[in-house]
Amino acid sequence: MTTRTRLPCVLALAALVAALALTVTVGGTLGDRTALYAWYALDAALFALALVLLRRVPARQAAPLVLAGSVLVAAVGLLAPPRTSDDAYRYVWDGRVQAAGISPYVHAPDDPALAGLRDGDLFPVADGCRGWDERRTAAGDCTRINRPAVHTIYPPVAEAWFLAVHPFGGGVRGVQGAGALLAVATTGVLLTAGRGSRRAALWGWCPGITVWAVNDAHVDTLGALLMVAGLGRVARRRPLSGGLLTGAAVAAKLLPALALPGTLSGLLSGRPARRDFLLAGAAAGAFAVAYLPYLALSGTAVLGYLPGYLQEEGYGQEHLGRFGPVRLVLPDGWAPWAAGAVLAGVVLWVLRRGDPRRPWSGALLVTGTALLLVAPAYPWYGLLVVALVALDGRREWLAVPAAGQVLYLAGGETVQQAAYGAALLCVLTVALWRRLRRRAVVRKRADASRAGGTAVPERA
Repeated sequence: MTTRTRLPCVLALAALVAALALTVTVGGTLGDRTALYAWYALDAALFALALVLLRRVPARQAAPLVLAGSVLVAAVGLLAPPRTSDDAYRYVWDGRVQAAGISPYVHAPDDPALAGLRDGDLFPVADGCRGWDERRTAAGDCTRINRPAVHTIYPPVAEAWFLAVHPFGGGVRGVQGAGALLAVATTGVLLTAGRGSRRAALWGWCPGITVWAVNDAHVDTLGALLMVAGLGRVARRRPLSGGLLTGAAVAAKLLPALALPGTLSGLLSGRPARRDFLLAGAAAGAFAVAYLPYLALSGTAVLGYLPGYLQEEGYGQEHLGRFGPVRLVLPDGWAPWAAGAVLAGVVLWVLRRGDPRRPWSGALLVTGTALLLVAPAYPWYGLLVVALVALDGRREWLAVPAAGQVLYLAGGETVQQAAYGAALLCVLTVALWRRLRRRAVVRKRADASRAGGTAVPERA
């Protein structure tokens, strides 16, 4: 019987891994993305099927199956160079620059002062510079590094990670391998978090792990790992280590700052405790300490290209290109302020009504809401959401990174509003269904109690 219940899930998982392998080898690139639509749809369908069949696997066998699947899902991302993002080449460059004893915040990649660090991988010279991931510098040289004329945007923990990975290959394959290790390590942390081994598959088997975390090697995976580990420590009432880990997560990719209100869930429901101050202080301290070495070397240049990036990506009033769902109902000029007000309200709700025993619940609510409001064009921003879903279990929030993926491939304001609008509808609909179902269970329990019968157990 055990084999019969496990075999369908194993077959579905094998089909998922095979589809993912084809996705990253023959499924298209960002320069020829037509085939990606079908492959991504197939990957998503097989992922959903594998999750459904995993529910039939006995609990004692689920954990090793989830871990084995996570290893395979991550490994197939190594089968080809990056296919849909060129960020990994910047990681390689920043690691190389630091290994040469130079701050990555001081010089842009096309600066002649760093010409001695160039090679044929990052600065190809014989292929005509026609690849989807190639562009010309101001001097006319070809490079795979995006935005070669600007300083790096990445925070210090990410930069330290690029330096640590540099000795292990010094190229994009090394960065991809590091992404695979981070992805599998996150699965391991989720399996030991006590939230149920099946939930860990929401992260470990997610197609985004193959594409975003490993093949494209986005450093967001590092932030997700640190935040998951930190939230686990917070839930176990370990404020010092929890604060240090969550602070380090923010210093890896800034975006995990959205999850910080979850660590202080329920703070405003009563008198703040000593552990709340310790946690907040540890997080702030870890973030500040991470910046100190680079601040000493680079001064205010540690901000890198962040201000310019925010403007370029449409977050500024002068060039507003984000906040698609909000702009459906409000004038453009009001959209950022309205989004900020809604997000502030959600944060206050988490601080007042959130459950400190489940800090990931508030973290998911704030992070997911922020991404729904802002509607970013990069799906790998949703890696943190995927990790938080694996902790919390509310699968409807996976619609958020899915919306980002649709927007990344198709582009355009109409797609932005449709994709994130659909994600918002999914989240609200399922939340309403959960609420009605919970009320129905409560009524049934009350009716059974009044009738003197056996109470109906409430399901999580």
